[in-house]
Amino acid sequence: MTDTPPDRLSTDPSSPYFDQPALERGIGIRFKGKQRHDVEEYDRAAGWIRVALGKKVDRHGRPLTIKLTGEVEAWFERPAPGTEGEDSAEG
Repeated sequence: MTDTPPDRLSTDPSSPYFDQPALERGIGIRFKGKQRHDVEEYDRAAGWIRVALGKKVDRHGRPLTIKLTGEVEAWFERPAPGTEGEDSAEG
């Protein structure tokens, strides 16, 4: 079984694509070959990410974002709880 993050994920709790357990494990994002740490939302299948536009916020206090298109790779930075020692004990 491969351990891959969801195809679409958001850090905004009001989004339908918000997934707290996945975010707690940490998600690594590589966009157009460079690792990014400022991604607010991504969609691997559609090939885009959303990043904050400086320190600007909308009238509700949420950061303004810009959508960038390109190749998106995502991975978990930490293993799932309870699976730490499973790979090391092979025959």
